[in-house]
Amino acid sequence: MHLTATTQFGLEELLADELYALGADITHVGSRAVEFIGDHRLLYEVALWSRLSMRLLRPFAAFYAADEKALYREVSRIDWQDFIGPGQTFAITPVVNRSTFEHSLFVAQLTKDAIVDQFRNRTGERPSIDTRQPDIRLHLRMTENEVILSLDAAGDSLHRRGYRQHTNEAPLNEVLAAGLVLLSGWDGKKPLIDPMCGSATILTEAGLISQRIAPGLFHQGKFGFENWYDFDPQLWEQVREEAKAQRLEEPQAYLAGSDLDPKVIDMAAANITAAGLEDCVRLSVRDVKDATAPAKEEPGIVLTNPPYGERIGEEAQMAALYKTIGDALKTNFQGYEAFVFTGNLEAAKSIGLKPARRIPLFNGPIDCRLLKYELYRGSRRAPSPHPPAPSPAERGSHDGADAGGS
Repeated sequence: MHLTATTQFGLEELLADELYALGADITHVGSRAVEFIGDHRLLYEVALWSRLSMRLLRPFAAFYAADEKALYREVSRIDWQDFIGPGQTFAITPVVNRSTFEHSLFVAQLTKDAIVDQFRNRTGERPSIDTRQPDIRLHLRMTENEVILSLDAAGDSLHRRGYRQHTNEAPLNEVLAAGLVLLSGWDGKKPLIDPMCGSATILTEAGLISQRIAPGLFHQGKFGFENWYDFDPQLWEQVREEAKAQRLEEPQAYLAGSDLDPKVIDMAAANITAAGLEDCVRLSVRDVKDATAPAKEEPGIVLTNPPYGERIGEEAQMAALYKTIGDALKTNFQGYEAFVFTGNLEAAKSIGLKPARRIPLFNGPIDCRLLKYELYRGSRRAPSPHPPAPSPAERGSHDGADAGGS
């Protein structure tokens, strides 16, 4: 079957790699989406194992709709009894871009009317709408009046893993957090530390990766494909049991997070426990300036998502915070690679280090960057065979200059 996995901007190539590793035949990598071909086993495995998919779609119709009449007519031409069974509820998720139709909700309403009218005319009964937990969720994408209708295999966004019990004010979604971990190049073995961990989404996703835990095992309720006509319950149960057997019980990496607020750490602990990672992640109440690398572990990665300071008048406060982050990295994490994910690039200048990489991403509507810093031990430059002895003035000017790299 032809399938489409959607993701967040900047994660498309990573998603294609993930799908390929699961056995997908990749046909197209586009903006925020990867198209591929696979069988029912692959569909079920992607639903369980994909860390980077937002939605998993099965397209079944495509047409051009110049106006309202055309949209209603084309939707009516589809035999909806092939997709919605007797007594099943349905809902439509619309996405409309660059179209003569101004409102996505109007497009969804018109599509719903065409479906309901067809059932009423043929059977005398109409299927019910359930926008929260429908049996069949349809996905309608309209771009420049070109329409693609798909079945939503998950029934809900796959970023809603199901383990998150509590969140702070501005949580990362789980797909983005997993994307940050994978973009860092972390190997699942070296230490990973988040000194401003909030509700611990980054640490939880890192733990799921290192312990080989399929995120789809936390999915609440049924997946959408479990209500499809061609659902194979025996194969689905087999794939689930195979996924459960992949889990590694022994902690594979040193994972640690800290935050200044004890209540936030309590929320983080609840999330980590719900994900079954309470033996794998260490949490503590600590100011970012006091964050340190573990003494007996090899250097690893620092990965954090500090506040962006979106309220008016917070510029000075944010600059001071980001300077503190930079000072802590330079002083306490020599030999590590640090990744700071932020939507405040002006404040990020106060970190005082030159980024080795700047990866464009979005956090919701916020234009962000994942900034990579290499925290060298000592100087990057190899010393010359016979370096000249520095003068007292030069010695003074160089004190501490090599602590953090460039």
